[in-house]
Amino acid sequence: MASANRNRRLQKEIQDIAKDRHSGISITTPTGSSDIIDFTHFKGHFDGPPDTPYEGGHYEVDIRIGGEYPFKPPEMRFITKIWHPNVSSQTGAICLDTLGAHWSPVLTLKSALISLQSLLSSPEPKDPQDAEVASMLITRPEEFEHVARDWAQRYAGAPKPPPGSTKTGASGSGDSGDAAAVKSQRKMEDRESKRREEYRRREAYQGYNKNMIDQFVSMGFQVEQVVSAFEYVGIDKADGEEYELEEEYIGDVTARLFGEM
Repeated sequence: MASANRNRRLQKEIQDIAKDRHSGISITTPTGSSDIIDFTHFKGHFDGPPDTPYEGGHYEVDIRIGGEYPFKPPEMRFITKIWHPNVSSQTGAICLDTLGAHWSPVLTLKSALISLQSLLSSPEPKDPQDAEVASMLITRPEEFEHVARDWAQRYAGAPKPPPGSTKTGASGSGDSGDAAAVKSQRKMEDRESKRREEYRRREAYQGYNKNMIDQFVSMGFQVEQVVSAFEYVGIDKADGEEYELEEEYIGDVTARLFGEM
């Protein structure tokens, strides 16, 4: 029964991906066929995002579905070789919170692949999968862009830019190189700041579903107060999945928040 329910969900997820003509995400069998009958092993496809060294490249990802999906994330690794701090340049292993501690049953294969595509635009060198690549991005960003673009051309089929283009990886003038380095550093700092803020927000909910907590926050209480009341009453975290609280529990949580128990 669990297997049948999982397969129905995956079938719907795949249909949703096929209907979306804008995201550039697609799912096939491991051999590249769109006729999917095995719901345990797929291949994901997406294009490298614009204004990155990966632009114009086509990337393939191996996807394996375990028996506990969607309560556990799918296992993903890059098939296409890529020069990126959060992807192993040797094995294709991926370091991404969405595929680990921050996975939620409300997420889907589509959202996971979009997160991977976004990772190419927003590398996180301070939380690397490949330390060598991360070090190059931090200390020698121009060289990193050159190598990443070269790999995109060699392994992902990205087109070679015309001679003299700023995307060739050539050094150019010192001023433009310095400006690019400063811009790259600022972008990394902004991403790191947003990542820390998102992490703090997730931590505040202590594993409870955000919507369940927020229905009490809307009454004027702080997130920490509601989480404390949930823990006191013994509300099940259910791996972060949303479910409807029984009236008795709602009453107990409310009473706790108003200091009546």
